[in-house]
Amino acid sequence: MRKQKHLDGLTAQVGQLRKENSQILTSFTLTMQRFFAVQAENCVLRTQMVELSNRLQSLNEILHCLRAKDSISSGPMINDNFINPWNLMRMNQPIMASAENMFQY
Repeated sequence: MRKQKHLDGLTAQVGQLRKENSQILTSFTLTMQRFFAVQAENCVLRTQMVELSNRLQSLNEILHCLRAKDSISSGPMINDNFINPWNLMRMNQPIMASAENMFQY
């Protein structure tokens, strides 16, 4: 009777451990799926970053060429922006990008 009670306790423990193992396996599977989704998104974002960096470099080169051409073709510039509003275009301002307008072709 004592052995049977011990065997029943061990059987119950085996059932509990199998249940816990199943829960851990399910949790692990979901975690791996999330990991692969984040990894794929990270890869896409890195690719977009490279593409946007290349675009920014190209735009900066174009801007540099335009400024060089503009400084050669225009004579002496008037420094007062209220007198000559076109000088505002010659100001050194960074190119800003917005995520909401990105990749709209």
